[in-house]
Amino acid sequence: MRRKLFFWELGGFLFTGVLGTLLHFVYEWSGGSALAAWFSAVNESTWEHMKLLFVPLFLFSLVQVCLLGRNYPNLPAVRALGALAGIVLIPVLFYTYTGVLGFHVVWADIAVFFLADLGAFALDFCLLRRGKLSSRWMQLLGLAVLWGLAFCFVWCTFRPPRLALWRDPVTGLYGIS
Repeated sequence: MRRKLFFWELGGFLFTGVLGTLLHFVYEWSGGSALAAWFSAVNESTWEHMKLLFVPLFLFSLVQVCLLGRNYPNLPAVRALGALAGIVLIPVLFYTYTGVLGFHVVWADIAVFFLADLGAFALDFCLLRRGKLSSRWMQLLGLAVLWGLAFCFVWCTFRPPRLALWRDPVTGLYGIS
């Protein structure tokens, strides 16, 4: 069972990494489609890069809950915690390394994304195999967090707060502007 879980989590890490990378370009490839803006990055802001991690992770979670939910009844709560950890790692790692260097480097930005992806699924693996966060109310809270994050990522693409996290460093604009 542990080996099966490892391969599921590895698959999730790879799926999230590949799809998240592709989603970086989908909005541009679509010609600026509002539909594509729901799930892909519309600019170079840190927030939109956090969306690149969340969207594939969320989609993978839907599949995983349907296929593994009986074996891992703690999956929604654990995945919510993993998603939050991965999402938080992106700005923490990005602003830390750019604060130290004083500039950003594309390969380091890519490394930040994959480290956040790895962090999310590594935390999932540890908590799932230990059976942590298994109470019913934790599962409901986990589902609420995941769906709430999905809503926030869409909402803030179209109505972003005027804060640095949402500002595109290339254009100076916010959201889908």
